Amino acid sequence: MIGHKITVLSRTCVAFLGTVALVVLIVDPVCAGEVLNAVKARGRLHCGVSAEIPGFSERDPKGQWQGLNVDFCRAVAAAVLGDGDKVDFVPLKASNRFPALQARIIDLLVRNTSWTLTCEAVLKIQFPAVLFYDSQAFLVPAETDITRLAELNGATVCVEKGTTHLRNLKDYFRTHEMSVNPLMIDSASEFAAALLDGRCSACTADASQLAATGLQAPGTPLAFRILPERISKKPLSPAVWGGDQEWTTIVRWVLYALILAEEEGVTRDNVTTNVSPKPPGDWLALSGEQGKLAEAMGVRTDWAVRAVKAVGNYGEMYERNLGRGSPLKIERGPNRLWTEGGLMYAPPVE
Repeated sequence: MIGHKITVLSRTCVAFLGTVALVVLIVDPVCAGEVLNAVKARGRLHCGVSAEIPGFSERDPKGQWQGLNVDFCRAVAAAVLGDGDKVDFVPLKASNRFPALQARIIDLLVRNTSWTLTCEAVLKIQFPAVLFYDSQAFLVPAETDITRLAELNGATVCVEKGTTHLRNLKDYFRTHEMSVNPLMIDSASEFAAALLDGRCSACTADASQLAATGLQAPGTPLAFRILPERISKKPLSPAVWGGDQEWTTIVRWVLYALILAEEEGVTRDNVTTNVSPKPPGDWLALSGEQGKLAEAMGVRTDWAVRAVKAVGNYGEMYERNLGRGSPLKIERGPNRLWTEGGLMYAPPVE
C-alpha cells in the first residue's frame, strides 16, 4: 500500500460543492500528458479500488488482489507499462476516493463509481467509459416477510457513507410518499452484520454489491435476498482526473479494446497467434498493425494485445469474476455485447 494519508474532504460529489475551491488551490494544475508520463517514469500504476467487494476487488487467501475492477487496473498497466502486474492497489472508502484522485495519490480510480454530471462538471473528473451497468437495489434478510419496497415504509435502511445511494433512497421514498430512516454505515462490508444484528430492516446499494454481501455473510448466502425493484441507474465507470486528456483516452480505449476483442473472438489464449476466429475488423487497427495510433496515444504498439493477454477480453473478465465462473453467478444482462442484446460496444477505431 502506498504510504500516503488521505484527507477526507467530503462525503459525495454533491458535498464537494463547498470544497472544490480548496482542492483547486492545494493541487497543482495538470499539464496534458502529465499522468501518463508520471506512470511511465514511476514504472507502476497506482489504482484505487474498494477494500473488499467480492467479484470486483478483494484479496484472495494468499493476499492477492482479484476481481473485475482489479483486472481492469491490470489491463491498463499492461497497455501502458507492458506488464499487468505493475500495479499498486490502494483500498479506498467511498468517502475518500475523490480526494485521493484529486491529490494524485492514485492515477486511476476503479471503485464501483457511478458516472454523474456533478462529478464531471464540479470536480473535473472524467469517466472514460462504462465498465459495468448496474442499478440500485435493496437487500433484506430471507426470513423477513418484506417482499416489496412499499413494505419498507417507515423502516430503517442501512446505506454506505460517501455514496449517491443516500440521495437516491430519500428521493425514491419522498416521491412515493413514504418515510425512511437512513442509517449510515462506514463500509458496505458491514451490511450483513447490520442486517443480522437488527440495526436495519434493509440495506441499499448497487445490486451487484448486494449480491456480494450475501457471500460475505456468516452461514449461507441464502440468508438474504434482493428485492425486485430498482430505484436508479448506476453506470459504473473508471474515473480519472480531467486535466490529462491523453490519459483519459488511454483508459477509455483499453476498455474498448477488451470489448472489441470479445466481439471479434480474440481471447487471452489466441491474442498472440495473430489468428482471429472472425474476419478482421477494428481489432486489427489496435493490435499493432497501425503504429501511428499507438504513437499518437503515447503507448507501445502492442498495447491492446498486452491488455488482453493480461486479463482476457471483456467477456472472459466478466464471467471469471462475476458470471458463470464465479460464486456470484450474476447474469450479464445489459453488460452483454450489443450484438447479443446488451449495451456493450466500442466506437469505431477509424
